Amino acid sequence: MSLKNAFYAQSGGVTSVINASACGVIETCRKNADRIGNVFAGRNGIIGALTEELIDTSRESDADIAALMKTPSGAFGSCRFKLKSLEENRREYERLIEVFKAHDIGYFFYNGGGDSADTCYKVSQLSETMGFPVQAIHIPKTVDNDLPVTDVCPGFSSVAKYIAVSALEASFDVSSMARTSTKVFILEVMGRHAGWIAAAGGLIEDYGIPVLLLFPEVDFDHDRFIGALKARVDEFGYCTVVVSEGARNADGSFLAEQGTRDAFGHAQLGGVAPVVANMVKQALGYKFHWAVADYLQRAARHIASATDVEQAYALGKSSVEMALAGKNAIMPTIDRLSNNPYRWEIGSTDLANVANVEKTMPLDFISADGLGITDKCRDYLYPLIQGEAYPDYDERGMPRYVVLKNELADKKLGDFEL
Repeated sequence: MSLKNAFYAQSGGVTSVINASACGVIETCRKNADRIGNVFAGRNGIIGALTEELIDTSRESDADIAALMKTPSGAFGSCRFKLKSLEENRREYERLIEVFKAHDIGYFFYNGGGDSADTCYKVSQLSETMGFPVQAIHIPKTVDNDLPVTDVCPGFSSVAKYIAVSALEASFDVSSMARTSTKVFILEVMGRHAGWIAAAGGLIEDYGIPVLLLFPEVDFDHDRFIGALKARVDEFGYCTVVVSEGARNADGSFLAEQGTRDAFGHAQLGGVAPVVANMVKQALGYKFHWAVADYLQRAARHIASATDVEQAYALGKSSVEMALAGKNAIMPTIDRLSNNPYRWEIGSTDLANVANVEKTMPLDFISADGLGITDKCRDYLYPLIQGEAYPDYDERGMPRYVVLKNELADKKLGDFEL
């Protein structure tokens, strides 16, 4: 009897360490070549499975797969494509099973956030009813850090490190010029419904820097914000503001909502930083600068957290080990054992506990005024940003990032319209 092959795909917004999880999956499969066959990767995520564009990772060298550990973004391509419910579009799920059957795929590793956890769960259920069981394992990934159960999501810790360091350096700049120039610097960070990334900006307060944080979890109060900002500028001469893209008003509307929707049906957001900057200008007349971290925060492999890289790889590795142990419809997790020293281990949870569940900031992580973080939040964040895992650099001074061949396996089925 031939060995079952594996399918791996990357989903949603990529991170600086998602390739480390891919490395963990592929290397672990190769080390268990007597129990698991080839690893196919979806070109552009789950779309690659639907269109039968399967990247044959066996054509990549061990050295290039190892180099994924230090390469940002999604090496195989990702996508923002949410499969509808089984009731709405059963044909897509049946197509996945048809492709898996055609290529003798018995293991499905889906590396993504909440939507991909939901897809993974549905595939595990449908494959049983279609008579072709597939072990579906979800590998957590999201810079927003909003998946439940796991202590942290790979990708977040490196973003947190990037935002904390960038906010610190920019604040030093503002401080030096505040007497005659900029008095307020506003940094917009990712986080539609959860303020974890903005919270990382609060760590700069430990350097004596005045900082205000705007979280999605706390209704925006214009007068409270302006009053707190003026008090800090009066005292320090300047202030840094870190604002989540999902900061919202008391009625639930986003400060930066444009009135349009993205591919997932989520509200399309503009830039919240210029919105806040305009408030500052109108209320106080301060000179300001604003910036949007955008892709920079999630692509910054040059300053990735060593903790993040290690955990991303461990989750990819453990997903294969769990599949080989017969596990199905689960997600490996990071379980925190202690803060100082920071100790953690790999656990797991049923996908039913993860799919479509969002984890926001605990209220005891947010200061009483709603504009900062507590010591409990600091205790959570600092271990995650520990250590550096710098990429190798070439003689020109540029990082050695790998670009895979990404050669496709031969198709066995007809075309499929998305």
